[in-house]
Amino acid sequence: MAHLLLTPGPVAAQHMIRMRLAIMRNSLRGDDAANLYAGVSAGVVLALATIAVAVLWPAYLPLTLAGWLSGWVFGPLLFGGGSEVLRPEYFSLLPAAPRRVAVALLAGAFAGPAPAVNLLALLSLPVYGWRFGPAGVLIGLVAAVTTLVTMVMVSRVIVALIGLFVRSRATAAAVGILIGTAIALCSNGWAPVVALAGADTATWSEVLVRVLPSGWGVAAVEAPWPLALAVLVANAGVIALLLLAWAGLLSRRVVSAARGGVPPRRGAPRPFPATGGARVAAAKELRAWWRDLVRIQFLATAFSYAVVTPLLLLALDAWIMVPFAGLIAIVMAAASSANLYGADGTALWLTLMIPGAERADVRGRQRAWLLVVGPAAVVLSLAGTLVSGETWAWPWVLGLLPALLGGGAGIIVLLAVTSLVPGTDPHKRGGNPLSTGADETAETSLAWLVLVAVPATALPAAGAILLHPWAGIATGVLTGVLCAWGLGRIAYRRLESHGIELLNLMKHGPAPQADKPTTADLPIQHRIGVTISYTIAWLPLFPQGLVPMVMKIVGIEDRGWFLALHLPPVWQWPTIIFMIGLGLLMYGYAILIPMHLNSSSSAATR
Repeated sequence: MAHLLLTPGPVAAQHMIRMRLAIMRNSLRGDDAANLYAGVSAGVVLALATIAVAVLWPAYLPLTLAGWLSGWVFGPLLFGGGSEVLRPEYFSLLPAAPRRVAVALLAGAFAGPAPAVNLLALLSLPVYGWRFGPAGVLIGLVAAVTTLVTMVMVSRVIVALIGLFVRSRATAAAVGILIGTAIALCSNGWAPVVALAGADTATWSEVLVRVLPSGWGVAAVEAPWPLALAVLVANAGVIALLLLAWAGLLSRRVVSAARGGVPPRRGAPRPFPATGGARVAAAKELRAWWRDLVRIQFLATAFSYAVVTPLLLLALDAWIMVPFAGLIAIVMAAASSANLYGADGTALWLTLMIPGAERADVRGRQRAWLLVVGPAAVVLSLAGTLVSGETWAWPWVLGLLPALLGGGAGIIVLLAVTSLVPGTDPHKRGGNPLSTGADETAETSLAWLVLVAVPATALPAAGAILLHPWAGIATGVLTGVLCAWGLGRIAYRRLESHGIELLNLMKHGPAPQADKPTTADLPIQHRIGVTISYTIAWLPLFPQGLVPMVMKIVGIEDRGWFLALHLPPVWQWPTIIFMIGLGLLMYGYAILIPMHLNSSSSAATR
């Protein structure tokens, strides 16, 4: 492999591109291929929409390109530091200068669907430049290339910074807060925009979107040609500086990874409590929550999202979500904890070597999760309800809080032993400490399952509250206790009977099943339809269907962003029913189509 990076620059870049394409070609199997096709299809649609903006609404082109830049900036944060097919650690022993490795890795970073789709979107620059004549088209073409390189370089530098500086609890929590804030902005960021719509914000917003790297191309197209050339030259200089910075960060990252990443603990470790059973397992698990940077980041993401989401709605003077900040944090924390055993790697063998330790391990993990999530969620719920002044929310908060805590404690351990996603052992993780090495698609699917299952455990309490406001408290406590105890019992019995299989799954990954059909075996239209349905079905079902239904039943007047509540009264219930039916129909389509494929394949093989 050494000759790949010791050859001249263009040849080394060509080898790196071929290596990246080979890895992608050999790793795209099953649902990963289906997700890639659906993602590329959605990206192409967005790219064509960007070109349409350049033709029909050119004033919004800088803002649209800023959206593409935000994808490159927040993408690495949302996926734990980014997915790196070619890691710098792979080439750490080669006798090549860091700048040569950085240039080769940069060339390999362009060998993928994301840069190609982004380049298609950036063709909006020469389309926009057509308004300024042939010179504008030429400048737009050059600006499209330089803008693409700048976006990719910004993303690479962010990934390198995350991998280098996230070596402590504080920095891991800071990244988690950024991720939670980014997710909250994606869901409710429209609220501040709507609130500021009446203000005189046109001037500063136009300047802001042009100051960003995504707006430099638009500024170059609009400027006279001497100034346009200066902008392009300055952009090339920024690319060179980013490349130098990236090369330095890569070399430091490899050295830091070789040292083990996190600095060693000073002083003698605290001894475990002189007891046994679930208490020792809980103490061990609490230390894992305190020391594992991935868990700290996930926890910070959950609570920052729960806090920022209601705060964004305050821009519209909507206090309806503030009392439920703690409940949102519970659901998000459960979604980020669904792969408990997978995140620990092959350390499962320590539990399996002790006869009868499975029950204590499961119960200890439940206790630790409740101790980590419960107190903060209770404080958020009580404080949010008091500060908001929404007295009607007290029965809902007090009834749903214990139900969700118990449901979350039961769901996470049950899915951890029934839907385990293999990950890298914590001490073997690469230079990016916020990446568990697990299949991101599988982990995301598991998180979505938790986001649906945990709120479902609180439905009995919600129904009791609708019958009598304070009857839901006793129902919520009973539901939470039964879910935590019953689902935990199923989990440790499953661990007792299938522990060896789970350990084998952790060590060697899932066994190949060549004859089992997957979503990738569906026709292309069904592949795209299933992926899109899983992605957006929650929108009509929950925020546009079930939530306004509960608000109408309870009598809440705040319309918020719920479409049905903005319509005349005669159309509100039909719209709510339509939204719920649409969400259920999309989930049914996404679930039944692959099931039909499996049944048809099984019948054909008999």
